[in-house]
Amino acid sequence: MTLALNHFSIRTTDMEATRVFYEAALGVTVGPRPPFPFPGMWLYNGSHDQVANALVHVIGIDLNDPEGLKQYLGDRDLSSLKGSGAVDHIALFDTGLEAKLAHLAKLGIVVRERTVPAIGLHQLFLDDPNGVVIELNYPAQEKTALDAKKAQA
Repeated sequence: MTLALNHFSIRTTDMEATRVFYEAALGVTVGPRPPFPFPGMWLYNGSHDQVANALVHVIGIDLNDPEGLKQYLGDRDLSSLKGSGAVDHIALFDTGLEAKLAHLAKLGIVVRERTVPAIGLHQLFLDDPNGVVIELNYPAQEKTALDAKKAQA
């Protein structure tokens, strides 16, 4: 059996800020979404013709008409939606550390970095507009090469 991340869902009262963050930070794009009885959008990593590419499911909360969402997914206290709630973070593998760091800096997104030498992993942690922590994992060799490049400059 092979397991891989299918998607993660974010409930939000600010769909626009959430869309802008994920499009800019991760390079995903808005694509097709089934006609659920509540607002939302699916953000795709790759082709929009493969539903498996819908990496981020944004669940919009319509404060004026919350019934569709309540009936479909259940009710949640708005105060519980800040931060990651019961989920600590969402982790994704990536390559291209130098380009991603430059891109995130250009966007003004604050990044926390760590290297886990025992498993050869360099990690970036960033927060989406809803306070959900996103972890981007890179081969530690990319960080070593980047540090060497900076030392030579």
